Amino acid sequence: MRNFMAHEKSAVLFLALLCMTVLAPAQTAGTGYWHTSGNQILDSNNQPVRLAGVNWYGFETPDHLIHGLWAQDYKTILNTIKNNGYNVIRIPFSSEMVESNPVPTNFTLSAGGVPANTDLKGLTSLQILDKIIGVAGSIGLRVILDHHRSEAGASAEANGLWYTSAFSDNAWINDWVVLTNRYLNNTTVIGMDLHNEPHNATSGGACWGCGTPANDWRLAAQRAGNAILGINPKLLIFVEGTDCFNGDCDWWGGNLQGVSQFPVVLNIPNQLVYSAHDYGPSLFQQPWFNSSTTTASLNAHFAKQWGFIYTGKIAPIWVGEFGAGNAGTDAQNTAAGSEGQWFSSLVQYIAASPGMGWTYWALNGEDSFSLLDSNYNATPVSATKQQLLASIQFPLSGGSGGGGGSTTPTISSINPTSALPGASITITGTNFSATANANTVTFGSPTATVTAATTTSLTVTVPNIAAGAVNVTVTVAGKSSNAVAFTVNASNGGGSGCHITYAITNQWNTGFQVAITIANTGTTALNNWTLAWTFPGNQQIANLWNGALTQAGASVTVTNLNYNGNIPAGGSYNAMGFTANGAAATPASFSVNGLHCQ
Repeated sequence: MRNFMAHEKSAVLFLALLCMTVLAPAQTAGTGYWHTSGNQILDSNNQPVRLAGVNWYGFETPDHLIHGLWAQDYKTILNTIKNNGYNVIRIPFSSEMVESNPVPTNFTLSAGGVPANTDLKGLTSLQILDKIIGVAGSIGLRVILDHHRSEAGASAEANGLWYTSAFSDNAWINDWVVLTNRYLNNTTVIGMDLHNEPHNATSGGACWGCGTPANDWRLAAQRAGNAILGINPKLLIFVEGTDCFNGDCDWWGGNLQGVSQFPVVLNIPNQLVYSAHDYGPSLFQQPWFNSSTTTASLNAHFAKQWGFIYTGKIAPIWVGEFGAGNAGTDAQNTAAGSEGQWFSSLVQYIAASPGMGWTYWALNGEDSFSLLDSNYNATPVSATKQQLLASIQFPLSGGSGGGGGSTTPTISSINPTSALPGASITITGTNFSATANANTVTFGSPTATVTAATTTSLTVTVPNIAAGAVNVTVTVAGKSSNAVAFTVNASNGGGSGCHITYAITNQWNTGFQVAITIANTGTTALNNWTLAWTFPGNQQIANLWNGALTQAGASVTVTNLNYNGNIPAGGSYNAMGFTANGAAATPASFSVNGLHCQ
């Protein structure tokens, strides 16, 4: 996060920038896990890629939740990031969030009259992070996790170190072990930014190459990086600079001069990326911003602090944070020492180094350097800033979760445009084909699984959900279509309906027992059923009877066996139940065959 310095902590240019040659891949790049070669980051097919993204913060704050969900559905914001041309998200977190893993509440359940974030109810911070990473991967975005601070709060850790008295060095490394294991084999998460903005090098904080274990950030980065690579040797390890080296000071995290004398050495080669943060005079009036400042002098400063790593082909460089305000001259200005001169010069410097990566600070509408407005609407606030950033963007391949997948589906129409719950509708579009059970249609929060579809249409039953405008999306092999508004009428007509009785019949110190009754309140029989719910915590089913269980994290799915699949209209089935480990708890909602149960 942008901070004060550790000590105290043009139209012509724009046209010239647009005319510059920017790295363009021979074919769409970005598959699988990534690695490095010289100053380049390469994908699993050895094609060069450029990190070109945004910071989206909030998990590191006392909210323990990524911000903006009070205004928009998280999937809407992710699509905004994608549609504006960014390919990666740097997501900050705190040790406190990982270790306490609370249940956040600062999000809306309705945005623009449409249900929003309803699938986040009752989830912990890490479970919500799972959701964000899952959807990000499905639309072709990648994620870099960033240890931003120890205790929950704003900005970088005050002491300048990667640990505090409450969250030790060992705890910091263990947090990385937890997250590495959590996202093992998930290629959406391409790397780990070990710690945000080490600083206070001259006053007991993080130094580079000083040799003192409690303070030497380089040595700490090697310990944490090796712990991560010992679990997943394919992750990129991002190491930020400090503030000062040999008496020369820069922004917090921005000084990488120590690399020349004391490089980071990891057990697994070709996974290291150095990261610098850089800001303009609106944050702090640094001495290099003055009446004599030129683009050339700024380039010399960038090169001295961190650019030499790229030009010398020591390793790749990623400008993990830089940002400017939204006033007319903040992104582009010819005045010496101005914010606009610095910002446009930095963009030009990155553009001239095709493999150099970057993530803008920040997407967040509440930030003074925001990309979006306070409502997190899809159009960036500053058109000039967005145009400059677009000139150094880089397209990646589609959904990344499994390194491939089908083409993204598109909805062209829905017929009829409105229907009662329980009624059938036809969705027309393209790229709906998939293997059986690979298509899902999402109506706000409830989903319906499609077992057969053509490339042009599919027919589904409207779930039993509240009346009003509901966004409909189609997901095929992990890739989600455009969202199309569909009207659900108020009547509870149609043939489908269900009610779940979830009774806790016994509980003890380490677990509990539940009996479940599935009631068919509709007018047609259920022939084969799938019951689904999400636990509010870390409950794990130990033994379930009269059903086939699948549990992934807090999400539970139970399907019928060959002898109990039929539930007649008006009938019920009451012989299913389970024992579970953890605190006794009742899920907030249930669905049967994708239909929300009342």
